[in-house]
Amino acid sequence: MIDKPLKKSKMSMAAQEGMWGYFFLSPWILGMILFTGGPIIASFLLAFCNWDLITTPQWIGFDNFARMFTDSRFLASLYNTFYYTLFAVPLGIVGSVLVALLMNQEWKSVRILRTIYYLPSVTAGVASAIIWMWLLNPDFGLINYGLKLIGITGPQWMADENWSKPALIIMSLWGVGGNMIIYLAGLQGVPRQLYEAAEIDGAGMIQKFWNVTVPMLTPVIFFNLIMSIVASFQIFTQVYVMTGGQGGPADSTLVLVLYIYQHAFKFHNMGYASALAWVLFIIILIFTLIQFKVSGGWVHYEGELKK
Repeated sequence: MIDKPLKKSKMSMAAQEGMWGYFFLSPWILGMILFTGGPIIASFLLAFCNWDLITTPQWIGFDNFARMFTDSRFLASLYNTFYYTLFAVPLGIVGSVLVALLMNQEWKSVRILRTIYYLPSVTAGVASAIIWMWLLNPDFGLINYGLKLIGITGPQWMADENWSKPALIIMSLWGVGGNMIIYLAGLQGVPRQLYEAAEIDGAGMIQKFWNVTVPMLTPVIFFNLIMSIVASFQIFTQVYVMTGGQGGPADSTLVLVLYIYQHAFKFHNMGYASALAWVLFIIILIFTLIQFKVSGGWVHYEGELKK
């Protein structure tokens, strides 16, 4: 007779806790529905419409998607985005792993160095772009000045269509500190016993790196690979600031997100911009699914091959 009221009181307490939990989550839930879910649905519908932000949207079916196949600027933006991703992502991963290995040493000043390497990743994108505009200036930039000191004539960088994309890739290495922190956490989570066992078997530094460090880091590498590819496909701020929103010279830095921005807020063609945005979403989704599909062959979890 006593257990029933206690059980009822306990269930009532759990229900109250759940109610208060949803109450405190409600601002986020409402914000998600109104400011994220709503625009997602609206953009999907607008992708099949012609809308100039002023007049009533007109349904045109798949015309916006068919238009892409004959849009040379869309194809150029797609090429530039893939080009940037192809080189920036691998270089970023290699660079951040190397820096993490250096920052994992027992140095007295290692904490200061970690902070220095991490700071650029938290610097505002606009500020970073302005700094690099100065560094890459072909006339008085520090990079060309340093090249001149060793007898090399620096390129025009952002003013040359052959060097503009490599300049963006070099600039992307400025922010390897963000991934470095994640790799550093992964390195410090590798059991010391594995290195000791490898040393007993006669493994050297390189052998320990390839046979112990890399396999144990594969989950971290997999995570950073996905996040880096998603971020590289959405590069915008640096290009917008450094080219004045034009994507020049000669559309050599016209990336897909910048092209979406131009159609949405410069040409006032929101329907076509929405269709481009959904194409970008599909591309990112395909690449992400492919990575999850092939990860089972090289990503190791707790010493076992992921199934």
